[in-house]
Amino acid sequence: MRILLIAGAFNSLTQRVYAELGDRGHQVSVELVTRDTPLPEVVRRHAPDLIVAPMLKTAIPREVWSAHTCLIVHPGPVGDRGPSSVDWAVHLGAERWGVTVLQANDEMDGGDIWAAASCPVPDVGKSDLYRNEIADAAVEAVLAAVTRVASGAHRPQPQAELSDVAKPGRPRPPFRQDLRRIDWRSDPTDTVVRKLRAADSQPGVRDELLGDIWHLHGGHPEDTLTGPPGELLATRCGAICRATADGAVWIPELRPPRTPGEPGTLKLPATLALGDRLPPLPEVPAPIDPGDGPRTWTDIRYREDGPAGFLEFSFPGGAMSTDHCRRLLAAYRHACARPTSVLVLGGRRDFFSNGIHLHVIEAAADPAEESWANINAMDDLVHAVLTTTDRLVVAALGGNAAAGGAMLALAADEVWCRAAAVLNPHYRLMGLYGSEYWTYTLPGRAGPEVAGQLTARALPITAETGARLGLVDRILDCPAQDFAAQTAGLAARLASASSTQARIAAKKADRERDEAHRPLAAYRELELAQMHRIFFDPSQPYHALRRAFVRKEPAAATPAHLGPAPAGT
Repeated sequence: MRILLIAGAFNSLTQRVYAELGDRGHQVSVELVTRDTPLPEVVRRHAPDLIVAPMLKTAIPREVWSAHTCLIVHPGPVGDRGPSSVDWAVHLGAERWGVTVLQANDEMDGGDIWAAASCPVPDVGKSDLYRNEIADAAVEAVLAAVTRVASGAHRPQPQAELSDVAKPGRPRPPFRQDLRRIDWRSDPTDTVVRKLRAADSQPGVRDELLGDIWHLHGGHPEDTLTGPPGELLATRCGAICRATADGAVWIPELRPPRTPGEPGTLKLPATLALGDRLPPLPEVPAPIDPGDGPRTWTDIRYREDGPAGFLEFSFPGGAMSTDHCRRLLAAYRHACARPTSVLVLGGRRDFFSNGIHLHVIEAAADPAEESWANINAMDDLVHAVLTTTDRLVVAALGGNAAAGGAMLALAADEVWCRAAAVLNPHYRLMGLYGSEYWTYTLPGRAGPEVAGQLTARALPITAETGARLGLVDRILDCPAQDFAAQTAGLAARLASASSTQARIAAKKADRERDEAHRPLAAYRELELAQMHRIFFDPSQPYHALRRAFVRKEPAAATPAHLGPAPAGT
């Protein structure tokens, strides 16, 4: 079918629906919609067989939904209504939630139901839940609904015909800041964490800190550090630790409030955002392998299971600043000093990496210099992975990867992806040539022709397509919560396989052969020459594109590359 996706942004869920439908042979186009978009005219131009709205904040006009079947993806169970469904799921501590695909009509979230799917709600933040369990349920429901529409024989079920038992959800109001407010004097740690996690990506919890108003983003419990409720106790890896009524929480990021009429503000590591306002606090390191010790937070951990090592990392939004890269490189070197034959690199779930940290770059006194430092730190990390010849390195992608983060994964000997992961192995949309040795790894895996297509088209692909193109070696079709355990089992088997030592020996010989043919330094020099030109030329599109991205400036029009995609690509 010709399917038109309409969305407020080409966000993670929209990208996944786009890629999954394309894999199944549908011709998919995307239009980014605002209140000013002439949607009837847009729809006439596309002449779709079906319209799907994976993430839409504006109502579809009657002129459109009365003439076309329009499927709305609502991230809540049947009967749920309102714009803050996932926020409520986390805030309420729900054990299960769901996604409903319903037909657009005059009543917001009140249309006939084409499909629904349920999902568990693990103890994670809203954005992690949305990108994983909610997205899994959404894709299941969308694919079922599209199949039913295509059959021409299915009748969607009016919500009015459903009994109360069949409608586990209910209408809920917008989740405003008064509901998110933290009472630091009386709220226990678990309550504070739940409030922070229900707002972790957007909008954050509005709060007063050190005499100023901030939006707090993300929250992790701390069981050891204590102090007067509301007081700052320590820092760690850019995060701040703040005391609660019965313990403390780690808050990784802060954002100042947006002034009406002004551009969006930057979400930054908490210590960087506070700057000179931050009082003298101890930097309390976390053990790299805390084992079964008290609850505490760190963004990088290492553990071992016999001959397999696991270097786990999780950075907010998948962005890796210069500091993130340097700390991860130090941890990688520590892991490589351990007596293992397999090293697994990646998080337990959610983002693998999205490359350089555009928010930190935008906030820098000299964004060009910070861009240069960040890309070199990424390159140093990728180089360390590429030149590891005494063990097998596995990149484990429990979630999405893009740009330099996708290329970091390709530096490993094997790439293992959760089936739900979406890959964006390109840089063009940010006006960048790219580095991270992509001119060596991407053509080496996919071939020069496919590598050129991937970087030029700049479109998301599923893990399945990645495997077909040579970018992915193993797909794990499992829930997000099971990814780490399944990865651990596979890594243990790989480490004990009789062929592993032979593969390690062959790997060393292959690296020496490639180095003799063309040194890695030559690839890096070529890539960085292009990146230096872009970073230090204020007229290059990168600077305006970066600014628009981090300050959430709405797109003036739908980018041309989001037109009809060749089916199955």
